[in-house]
Amino acid sequence: MYDDRKGRGYDRGPREMHKVTCADCGQETEVPFKPDGTRPVYCRDCYQKHKPQRY
Repeated sequence: MYDDRKGRGYDRGPREMHKVTCADCGQETEVPFKPDGTRPVYCRDCYQKHKPQRY
């Protein structure tokens, strides 16, 4: 049987996390990407308030 998960990133180790300050509340948090400074970065709670509604 073919395992289609191989080669798609599932076998990577833990993600590298980057410390950031939330652009909304100022709380320090970690994100799994390196922000480039062109867009605001939010903590989990503030992100929920800012993300577009899905229908």
